[in-house]
Amino acid sequence: MNRFRFLLYSVMLLVATTMLSNSAEAQNRRIDIVDMRCEYSVEPLFIDKSRIRFTWAYAAQGAREKGFEQLTAEVRVAENEEDLKRAYTCLLTSGRINTDKQRIDMLTIGLEPHKRYCWQVRIYNGLGGEQLRSDVQWFSTAKLLGERWQAKWITDQKDKNHRPAPMLRKRFEVKGEVQRAMLYISAAGYYDAMINGVRVSDDWLSPGFTQYDKRNLYMTYDVTDKVQAGRNVITSTLGNGFYNEYTGMTVWQYESAPWRNRPRMICELHIDYADGSRDVVVSDKSWRTTTGAVVGNVIYAGDVVDARLDVEGWCNPSFDDTAYPEAVEVEAPSDLLLSQQMPPIRATEHCKPVKVDKRSDREYVFSFAENMAGVCTLRVKGERGTRITMEHGELKRQDGSVEMANIAIYAHPVGDAVFQTDIYTLKGGDEYEEFTPRFHYNGFQYVTVRADRPIELDESSLTAHFIHTDVKSIGEFDSSNEMWNKLWRAVRRSYLSNLHGIPTDCPQREKNGWTADAHISIDIALTNYDAILAYEKWIDDIVDNQREDGSISGVIPGTAWGFADWIGPVWDAVMFIIPDALYNYYGDESSIRRIYPTCQRYLEYLRGRENEEGVIAYGLSDWCFWQTQTPNDYTAAAFYYYDNTLMARFAKILGKTEDAERYAKKAKELQKYINNKFLNVETGVYSIGKITAQALPLALGFAPENLREKVAARLNEAVVESGYVCDFGLLGSKYTLRMLVDYGYVDTAYRLATQTKRPSWGNWIESGFTTPLETWAIRDTFRDSSANHVFFGDIAAWMHSHIAGIQYDRDKPGFSHIIIRPAFPEGLDWAKASYKSVRGDIASSWRRHGDKITLQVLVPLNTTATVYFDQKYEIKGTGTPITLVGNAVKSK
Repeated sequence: MNRFRFLLYSVMLLVATTMLSNSAEAQNRRIDIVDMRCEYSVEPLFIDKSRIRFTWAYAAQGAREKGFEQLTAEVRVAENEEDLKRAYTCLLTSGRINTDKQRIDMLTIGLEPHKRYCWQVRIYNGLGGEQLRSDVQWFSTAKLLGERWQAKWITDQKDKNHRPAPMLRKRFEVKGEVQRAMLYISAAGYYDAMINGVRVSDDWLSPGFTQYDKRNLYMTYDVTDKVQAGRNVITSTLGNGFYNEYTGMTVWQYESAPWRNRPRMICELHIDYADGSRDVVVSDKSWRTTTGAVVGNVIYAGDVVDARLDVEGWCNPSFDDTAYPEAVEVEAPSDLLLSQQMPPIRATEHCKPVKVDKRSDREYVFSFAENMAGVCTLRVKGERGTRITMEHGELKRQDGSVEMANIAIYAHPVGDAVFQTDIYTLKGGDEYEEFTPRFHYNGFQYVTVRADRPIELDESSLTAHFIHTDVKSIGEFDSSNEMWNKLWRAVRRSYLSNLHGIPTDCPQREKNGWTADAHISIDIALTNYDAILAYEKWIDDIVDNQREDGSISGVIPGTAWGFADWIGPVWDAVMFIIPDALYNYYGDESSIRRIYPTCQRYLEYLRGRENEEGVIAYGLSDWCFWQTQTPNDYTAAAFYYYDNTLMARFAKILGKTEDAERYAKKAKELQKYINNKFLNVETGVYSIGKITAQALPLALGFAPENLREKVAARLNEAVVESGYVCDFGLLGSKYTLRMLVDYGYVDTAYRLATQTKRPSWGNWIESGFTTPLETWAIRDTFRDSSANHVFFGDIAAWMHSHIAGIQYDRDKPGFSHIIIRPAFPEGLDWAKASYKSVRGDIASSWRRHGDKITLQVLVPLNTTATVYFDQKYEIKGTGTPITLVGNAVKSK
């Protein structure tokens, strides 16, 4: 009997242990819903649209042998977490949708402005049972579309040519326990806003630059922790930005922009009390105004600050402002005032100098480790009235002084507005003073600090702030080639240096949203950063920029300057290429839908400008080429074809069948024309037969299918004949490496990409540059060359997509199906990359082991991948790494 009990006990213990083991294993292999986003943001405060996009991803906890397929999804929205538990108590529910997409769009009908809402994702299996449930996330509505502003646009009583910056303030009372305080604020120009002397955020240069006469943006801040019981004060100093460039110091004609006026602002501060009541503080003529220490600010020059003119106590609630003039209520800059959804500009690095050269007791040169966009904080003390200038440049002369000639060519001094020069006049006294410009930014690596009286400075005196639109990093790359790694970091740094509310060409000389620079660098952007909201904003700028005749400017936002016949289809292709890229990377057609009418009008405009052969033959071409210039009529016709090809795709995506057929027919007509005029079918030579000329028909798709290998062979020959150097401009830099690898010439691509002889990417790195240049030989074209131009930087995106091999599938966008196609050039021992897609984390890593290569890939749950290695593999995503061993595919 005792033996029986012992056996029974043993069996029960074994069963219990097995159950616990299985339970633990199940726990280790669970699937979580992660990376939940509302409008591609985590807990946003800015929701004002009539439709909201909810997205999510999956993460596997522990090793998994099987994949996971999402069959049915539901999104619920409620005022509190308790109401989320039941569909009928939710304010919004999508209902159960049979979809494998990890995005659900919902109308905001039923939501109120200025409120906080929670949301949740639920996933159901094939039998209708709940399979997964996410954590609860939150979002806040701002001023919903159609809601009337209680506030007025205000400024001071000065005209637009008055240089000192407007300062405005309003005292208000907080009457009880504050539950929540939300600030909605905009400016035409920039604002520097504070509550009780504390900045409302860590933003710089807000709100974003727009076509001010068409659209303005407002920002939303939670300022609950900044208001206090009793008396409070809100203050704002207004900067000119691109809204009021009063000097005319550059050639870009912002001084004659149709929107130009005195900076102005509008704001509402909504204070919700614990008892359910609400106060709203609004901008109106009751605000008080003055001018103070900021006696000038110009976006291309700098801030001019005289600390002796500081209005002491202005930001203090107890300050008596009754004697100061009232604000003036003014017209809105435009009819549209919308919530800014792209991330704000922030300082992401604070850098100390690596060297300080004391040239005299009145002049110091500060050197920083890397080129950047931003401003500097100067910490100094000295005699009252000492005038200090900070001049920012990218290069040094041989004598150690800072070179300005390469970037100041299109700017001339106007009074105290000097290109990339901040000016500070000391208040004086025994205490150190700090000066940080707030209303512009520079492109620089070196700073000359000069004073009209002796001052003492050292490494602690100057701090550089790297500022840019704060897009989140989502892509990584590393390899056994250290030059490549430095180049990859340099390109990323240049990209961020050229993102300040708009994608720009350079952060110093121009600061302009050149259209070709933007579309050439779009893969750099989307491979490395979660930048969809920044580009959706810029697509709005393109829409606003278009003229009635259908044309757009080469610079967006822009004045009349950028509307010119010399711009042409290569630059204007931005309106097709960027929405197409957003669709490929995110699987989101919103940008295509938004810009489709703009593209239609533009193509009608081009039809009216066709020559007698029915093509476009004008415009800029392979800009900043080395020696070989690709003919403009060839590149213009090529991109006119590509525009129509992408437009046919857009129409198909949007279900516009007749449009799709019409644009596809036009594309075929253009393809026939290009191939008849520019292609030698015997040799596969296009146009002049050089690098860019051969890369374009393969990249844009107009090469006949039966001749593509011949065209690619001639591309390879052209690169070899060049001596493996970059004998091309921005178009060749975008497409050459990609096409070489796509058609099997991996080792040729590697020799070109690792070349250190000029002209090459490697030559820049070996020469010590920390960002890509505008030209292949900056020292030879010294008077007009930026040292921080991103448009030659697509090599960094190519490393990610063609060496590590992580690629989207155009037929299944948004990485719902992933292509892993690494390349294994001789001389490279290993490479790895990762990417946080909208569907989840993707990774590809390979390493040589003698004659074998080990490839490890990570494919997210609810996706599939095709891996091209020693053979073709079809993989179902498990969310955990998969290792393959095989032979490298040999290069042609």
